[in-house]
Amino acid sequence: MKMIRLNDKVSIDTKERKNDMCLYSVVVPVYNSEHTLQELYTRLEKVFRETIKEEFELILVDDGSRDRSFAVMQELREKDPRVKIIQMARNFGQHPALLCGFAHAKGEFIVTMDDDLQHQPEELPKMINVMKERDDVDVIIASYEGRKHNLIRKLGTKLSVWATSKMLGKDPNLQITSYRLIRRFLVEAMLKTNTYLPQIGNLLVLSSNRIINVPVQHAARAYGKSGYSFRRLVKDLIYDITAHTAFPLLMVRNIGICQFSGKLFTGDLLSGEIFSVWDLSGRLDIPDACDAGIFRTDIAFNRIIGIYLMNILNEAKKMPHYVIRQEETD
Repeated sequence: MKMIRLNDKVSIDTKERKNDMCLYSVVVPVYNSEHTLQELYTRLEKVFRETIKEEFELILVDDGSRDRSFAVMQELREKDPRVKIIQMARNFGQHPALLCGFAHAKGEFIVTMDDDLQHQPEELPKMINVMKERDDVDVIIASYEGRKHNLIRKLGTKLSVWATSKMLGKDPNLQITSYRLIRRFLVEAMLKTNTYLPQIGNLLVLSSNRIINVPVQHAARAYGKSGYSFRRLVKDLIYDITAHTAFPLLMVRNIGICQFSGKLFTGDLLSGEIFSVWDLSGRLDIPDACDAGIFRTDIAFNRIIGIYLMNILNEAKKMPHYVIRQEETD
């Protein structure tokens, strides 16, 4: 395929192109990134033209931005038809935005990366070279050297690694980041998910055990602040656990069995006696103190069960993962 540059506009000569499939589809969720999109495109285009020397398409998915992000995307689209742009009707989140981009990707390999320039395009050839050498690998995930995230983001990453390794059977040494190179068949499999709030990293771990890390340099955020708050950290962690594993329910079951056995052993279950935590002499009544503790744990367990019931309700609604307001993808 030949590229012809005329007045800063890129046109593509498709006469030599044998089919409609781009070799690499780069999918980028966009949120309030008007200041970084031009540089991201420029650096990606240069890397593919000078280093990777392969065909690519750039799919930008505007996830309800409140700035001029979509206007900048339109400007890039006018200059280069390899840039596909999609605007969602509201902010659905990073993972639904990725699924939206996946649905429009034509590449044999799909790259996911952030829009804030912390994922450096110049590091992508490292991942591609390893994928070319390793037919036994389905996914390459960048592991960051010199991570530049804030404290909350770092804490969230550590908690997520612990949770996924314990609950999903993931290798605890495998880093899960949003800078990835994925074979197409896995992307097509993820598009079939009906999970209420899909998490791409978890879907990959559940779909393949042929995932490796490749170390890359991680840059500091160029503009603005990260939207990764403590509230979002807790929400994502709770959902990751309850949506992909029954471990909390099994924990509730096992502790319930222990409580029942303990009550049966002490005779409280048969006698039906109910005491206060403190006896008449003012001393702590151990069995009844245990009862008070059991009452408190029952409240926590009810909340866990409530989360699962809410997940079931949300799944039953079959709400779409995203809604497209407008797109230019032809």
